[in-house]
Amino acid sequence: MLKKYLKFNLLFALIFVLQLIAEFQQITALRYFIKPCVVISLMVMLYLSTNLQGRFHKRLFTGLFFALAGDVLLMFAWQSPNYFIYGLVAFLLGHIFYISAFYLDFRSAQELDKKGARLAIVLCAIFSIAFYFYLRPHLGNMKLPVMVYTFVISLMMMMAAFRNQRVNVISFNLILFGALFFLISDATLAYNKFVKGFDFAGVLIMATYMIAQYLITMGGMERKLRQHD
Repeated sequence: MLKKYLKFNLLFALIFVLQLIAEFQQITALRYFIKPCVVISLMVMLYLSTNLQGRFHKRLFTGLFFALAGDVLLMFAWQSPNYFIYGLVAFLLGHIFYISAFYLDFRSAQELDKKGARLAIVLCAIFSIAFYFYLRPHLGNMKLPVMVYTFVISLMMMMAAFRNQRVNVISFNLILFGALFFLISDATLAYNKFVKGFDFAGVLIMATYMIAQYLITMGGMERKLRQHD
């Protein structure tokens, strides 16, 4: 896969490094310029490689669009708390489109891997409930928005797991680990914002976020539905 998309991977690696430098050195101008490039580059690559044929790729592309909107809005969250709320809503919509894309694969053969599906439901439920109640004392008037967001991101993780045996292995693994990195990124952001800020949180949040978006997009590009008797 690295060789197959070599030029894009080199470009994305450059964007990745520049974004981390901007976060580490707190270079505001560079951050404002390079952060939107993360998702824009993925949107362009997804479009060029798939022509957005089929509902799966269209929904994935729309999810990336809302992620781009969320990235831009969160860059201005320091100016007003409203920008954080708007960014949260944008990412929420992006996750919903990812969920709807992953659901298409699950629906293609709902009878498969019921044991794995049950395990995914239990693990995601445990995580979402435990993490929300850990955050709850620190949330103030953000209790409801964070509860909804926690449920949706956990549902995205669950639906990524539900693709098992329904698509080719590489697509399944890429998207599953992409969803996991998204979970780590959002959990880190929530801890840093609501519980306790820590040094270089922005670097960790952006690194895991960029990896998540890259893996999900690549998983979408490599996706092939498996044939079942």
